[in-house]
Amino acid sequence: MKDGKIRREVRKGYAKIAKGESSGCSPLKSCCGSDPATNVSKSIGYSERDMASVPDGSNLGLGCGNPVALASLKKGEVVLDLGSGAGFDCFLAAKKVGKTGKVIGVDMTPEMLEKARENAEKSGFENVEFRLGEIENLPVADGSADIIISNCVINLSTDKKRVFGEAYRVLKPGGRLMVSDIVLLKPLPKEIRASIAAYVGCLAGASMRGDYLKLIEKAGFKGTKVVDETPFPVELMSNDPIGQAVIEGLDMPMERLKDIARAVVSIKVHAVKPK
Repeated sequence: MKDGKIRREVRKGYAKIAKGESSGCSPLKSCCGSDPATNVSKSIGYSERDMASVPDGSNLGLGCGNPVALASLKKGEVVLDLGSGAGFDCFLAAKKVGKTGKVIGVDMTPEMLEKARENAEKSGFENVEFRLGEIENLPVADGSADIIISNCVINLSTDKKRVFGEAYRVLKPGGRLMVSDIVLLKPLPKEIRASIAAYVGCLAGASMRGDYLKLIEKAGFKGTKVVDETPFPVELMSNDPIGQAVIEGLDMPMERLKDIARAVVSIKVHAVKPK
């Protein structure tokens, strides 16, 4: 797959998510009748209080962790969220940095930005700004952010080296990186790697764990540390349109998908730009 095609398909896939027509890394439907976004968010580290404190419609259940919980945000800080979606993590961060702080969300999908801006306006978040842009080419000035967060987004990029280079550029000296993402413990089968559906579903674009951490270090960050690591429940994809496309389109039985799931983990990584 060429990078341009992947980017177009990922943008198209997440536009559908913004419109409620599909889902990304998590199931759109629930067998038990409860809200799947709430269930997913609970399972990856968000509290009931977190979810109640953000605008309705901002939590789409797309993450694989809660970077805000581990970011140690302070009043007055500038936070940059890579791949901000409908604004869930941005709104949580905005409450922590307060009126003297600022949160900037960057997303390449216009439909997501529209949803995020509507959420901010209807709930009166004046310290949050959403910008259209790609995480490989951030529309942010050099040395302007205190901390960068990201939640299950960098795995979607075909140029992760550039993403971490851009993150390093826009952080202030002493700035922190706190990301949640999907990585691999062993390579995926080639039919998964070649699947657009699996790419949008956060599988095909994931890097090997060691390679991912090396890219952070090569960008110039120091003290790179995995602060949490959990299995990624790929079996949930059986209830998801994207998961069904992978299973049915590739004629892949559920048992094999579960075997593949053992190679997929969600990690939370912390690193610092030296002063």
